[in-house]
Amino acid sequence: MVGSTGRVTGRIGPGLVGEVMVYVRERSGTEAFLAHPAVPGEQLAVGTPVVVVEYQPPRTVYVAALP
Repeated sequence: MVGSTGRVTGRIGPGLVGEVMVYVRERSGTEAFLAHPAVPGEQLAVGTPVVVVEYQPPRTVYVAALP
């Protein structure tokens, strides 16, 4: 899961639990996950491409924006 890429579908920021759609190779499909910023205080708008930095089962990820 760590290293997977996706796109923000619900704004992520301080005090907010956002949502991302991430491609899950093991299941060959895209799935929704609750998301927090990997960098404290960072805000990620809807549509921002991201990479998963940390995964907390079952459905929570910490993400960073892709350059």
